[in-house]
Amino acid sequence: MTKIGIFFGGKDNGGTGKVARMVQEVFGKDLATVHNVNSARSKDVNRFDYLVLGTAAWGIGEMHSDWENFIEELVNAELEGKKIALYGLGDQETYPESFVDGLGTIFCRLPYKENVVGFTSVEGYKYWFSTAEKDGKFVGLAIDNDCQPELTEKRVTDWTQQVKKEFGL
Repeated sequence: MTKIGIFFGGKDNGGTGKVARMVQEVFGKDLATVHNVNSARSKDVNRFDYLVLGTAAWGIGEMHSDWENFIEELVNAELEGKKIALYGLGDQETYPESFVDGLGTIFCRLPYKENVVGFTSVEGYKYWFSTAEKDGKFVGLAIDNDCQPELTEKRVTDWTQQVKKEFGL
């Protein structure tokens, strides 16, 4: 049985879905299952011991609209004691004042922030502000497929390996 639920917002063939499947490949399909939040409910979240949550920045710093509909399902799920990792997509050149803010919004809505793992360095990015930055680190993995697509695969692989260790797997 899979232990890790990967939940993303957006189109299945969009950037956030592609990153979800990359994360799944690194974890292994026997450990991780991918779900689009568009059709997920809190009972789906409850099935997993570990969660990976992904969103793209939508508009100017919002989380993807599918997350707007799903966030209440998430915060009402049984999250106590679950380790959670987050990733977000954004464009640091076009939206430097709100880079990966959707990632920050999901983090802010989580009731058990102490369960979040997978914080990453802000080095290598050029932006003015991000709600996803806490104490000099991102609250998860920041991906910029618009300006740094050549770094995505390595960032995803390195981060997923980090998260796997932090999950204790």
